[in-house]
Amino acid sequence: MAAFHYRAVTPDGKTRAGSITAETERGAAAELRRQGLAPVYVGTEQQRSLDVGAKLTAWFTINRSRRRDVLFFTQELATLLNSGVALDRALAISTELTERADFRQILQDILRVLKGGKSLADSLATQPACFGSLYVNMVRAGEASGSLSQVFEQLAEFERTRDDLRNYIISSMVYPALLAFVGLGSIIVLLQFVVPRFASAFEQSRMAIPLPTQIMLEASKVVQTYGWMAGLALAAAAAVFQTYIRTAAGRYWWDGFRLGIPLLGDALRKAEVARFARAMSTLVRNSVPLVQSLGIARAILNNQRIAGTLDAVAQGVKRGEGIAAPLKRTKEFPALAGHLLTVGEETGKLDQMFGRMAEIYEADTRAAIRRFTSVFEPLVILIMGVVVGSLILSMLLAITSINEMAV
Repeated sequence: MAAFHYRAVTPDGKTRAGSITAETERGAAAELRRQGLAPVYVGTEQQRSLDVGAKLTAWFTINRSRRRDVLFFTQELATLLNSGVALDRALAISTELTERADFRQILQDILRVLKGGKSLADSLATQPACFGSLYVNMVRAGEASGSLSQVFEQLAEFERTRDDLRNYIISSMVYPALLAFVGLGSIIVLLQFVVPRFASAFEQSRMAIPLPTQIMLEASKVVQTYGWMAGLALAAAAAVFQTYIRTAAGRYWWDGFRLGIPLLGDALRKAEVARFARAMSTLVRNSVPLVQSLGIARAILNNQRIAGTLDAVAQGVKRGEGIAAPLKRTKEFPALAGHLLTVGEETGKLDQMFGRMAEIYEADTRAAIRRFTSVFEPLVILIMGVVVGSLILSMLLAITSINEMAV
């Protein structure tokens, strides 16, 4: 007999870890199943927690590719279910088709819970890091209505459009951010390494230094003397700021501040409205109650200033006011959104109007991002050009002065 460490899923979907005595790993797994547990790991070595560096690496890797894994999984499951493949078999095939080992392990855990008698929605709920409340509630609605394949098609479309919009925003902001970073780095290199070489020549010549050159030399001395202190101060300020915006009050203030930034705030607001409308369209179409849909949509929004207003909207819905009137009163959603929902309530096609709203504001988000980058990129180039050009001009003036004295 030997002791084996294990990690298993209980019938209510929770994870349990411990040790068990058995002759073999297979025997230990069988004993766990007899106890009503679904074994996830059985072995002689205890699964240890990752160190800090490994945790950070794992977090970055998972967050970067998790959504794409979920998208591919959803598309594959929708195709298999539409082809008449049984649910457990479709989930097993999707598990085999998954390329990344960590996500395959997640799907295997879900399959074990499903075979243990749980519904698919409850099985997915055991992995909240991958499948959020919107996803789980959509699947639960599909199971109740017997339209699971259609639900997965809609979820695949939702994940695809959300992924496309996110990728567009990120790709549009990469070049301006890189431009600003390179420009700032160039200025620091000039002041830290290039300008000091000229400073010694100016001191030896005992010449009258032009005013622009004097300013440049003083700026270089400040960077050399206090640069490391400024760097530490900036790092400390960034750490304090990050800690503050992790609080409820700090996050609320920061989200409101970002919405007030010219051009960028407009793009962020429209992106949130598009995300809200796409989620509501998917939920309402599948007969998820309106108040519950608002709660789910609130959880997936990034901006807490806008998300917080949905509580008041939900209260209005509970009072029988519908959704359009309370939404208009929040003042956080564009006027067009309220008008579209009013039409949706009058015609009884609220899900279609949410879908139309999502299409409109996804297109508007792209246009707003283009407007922001069309202004931000030339502005960064202009500022960096003026600063770098001023430094070069100051050095040329000094060199010209030295040559005139030599003559």
